[in-house]
Amino acid sequence: MQLRDGDLIARPWQDGDADVLYRTVDASRAELSQWLAWCSPSYAREDSAAWIAYSQRSWQQHSAFPFGVFGADGELLGSVGINSLDRENRRGALGYWIATAQAGRGLARRAAALAVDFAFAELGLQRIEILVRPDNTASHKVAQALGARCEGEARARLQFHGRALNMIVYGLLPEDRAAATG
Repeated sequence: MQLRDGDLIARPWQDGDADVLYRTVDASRAELSQWLAWCSPSYAREDSAAWIAYSQRSWQQHSAFPFGVFGADGELLGSVGINSLDRENRRGALGYWIATAQAGRGLARRAAALAVDFAFAELGLQRIEILVRPDNTASHKVAQALGARCEGEARARLQFHGRALNMIVYGLLPEDRAAATG
């Protein structure tokens, strides 16, 4: 499985990706740790290996669909994925991050679009939720560019280092996505 948008490739994580994942996260730790609880000061190479193993199991079990995002030259640019699947209600969530050195180039939007289109076409989802912290301007822009609609602020929606945070909830339906691309 490989998703492509020009020189941007999203593919499932592979065994050999642990070192490059660790190096990319480590180089982006200061920025990513502001938004992602897993990216802590103690993040280690073993965490990257554990993530790869979890990702591979998730694909096998069809419980989540994490992708590494790479350039055509093989450089790791970030990650995107569909998770929190609720098959009965045909709903899932979208998550994404881009390496600090690659930020501001529209890569998160492009990678997220690939994952969303995969979720609608291949997984048969009818709704994707995107949770964004109120102060994460870049993630708001990605959600809006995909065509997602802001549905409100959910109080105490997410735990972050032991604190309950409010999150802005975006909902994305296939017709919203079609209108955004159309």
